[in-house]
Amino acid sequence: MEDKTCLPHPAHNDETGIVRSTTDLPRAPDHYTFQIKNFSLLLGMEEEKCDSRQFEVGGYQWRLELYPNGKKNSNENGHISLYLAIATTKDLQLGWEVNANIKFFVFDQIRDKYLCIQDANGRVRRFHKLKTKWGIDQLLSHDTLNDSSNGYLVDDTCVFGVEVSVSKGPCKGECLSMINEPQRNYFTWKIDNFTALKDKDYASEQFTVEGQRWKLKLFPNGVGKGADTCLSLFLMSLGDSEILYPNKKVYAKFKLRIRNQINSNHHERTVEYWFSGPNIDYGFSEFLSLRDLKNTSNGYLVGDVLFFECKIDVISLVKDLSSN
Repeated sequence: MEDKTCLPHPAHNDETGIVRSTTDLPRAPDHYTFQIKNFSLLLGMEEEKCDSRQFEVGGYQWRLELYPNGKKNSNENGHISLYLAIATTKDLQLGWEVNANIKFFVFDQIRDKYLCIQDANGRVRRFHKLKTKWGIDQLLSHDTLNDSSNGYLVDDTCVFGVEVSVSKGPCKGECLSMINEPQRNYFTWKIDNFTALKDKDYASEQFTVEGQRWKLKLFPNGVGKGADTCLSLFLMSLGDSEILYPNKKVYAKFKLRIRNQINSNHHERTVEYWFSGPNIDYGFSEFLSLRDLKNTSNGYLVGDVLFFECKIDVISLVKDLSSN
């Protein structure tokens, strides 16, 4: 169905990309009118702006902000500025975003028409936490308002308005934070009777860092390039502790270590990796040669006991910003 609320008769597009046109009286349900009597008193007030009451459009609360002498930081003296603002945001979800098409109006009380001021090409404006209002600094000059032939100011009364068309659809997104030295990022795995291990591989108990679950995975006699010559050691991602997000990647910079039980000359290696999902492991197939491991002078295998350690130095943390 054709939208007849803002048909130009004719339209004028200025250098700022704002279109001004004369329209029939808007009657859409998402149109809000702000009538002001004794407008001249507003011009002398100390406050920079006056606000309308809150009104609801598209499930959101809005208000109009009128600057009778122009918005100060825009240096628009001699003009009226008009803004549309999200009135309340405390009940909106994290990462909220509202997209809206906006048309401002000034009522011509003589001809029963409206001056429509809007973006060219029906541009959609995006409201979010860092941008809660949008408007036009040079909505109308004082000279144009005071010209009685225009019909905008009659008996010191003027009428402004706005039509808001909210674009439906959820905002989807995420916030990725890189956490340096996260809390409780150190894990120790003690293995008794190492030489008696017969299985191909073993997994440690689960441990959690920043909501992400992990295990160490050990191949006592190696795997891949390290088969039969080296001990292989890997860090395995098990996914989030609460929700498993498909296709979610988690970054980790971590150290894998075999503790030297005689002195502090531990054997460790550091690596970084983007884990592409749960049950993905990454580490070293040739972590330590079996010859060096079993050399008692190295202090790794003492009393047939080994200590493996993992320290996650940096990890990525993702928060869902979806508002659906």
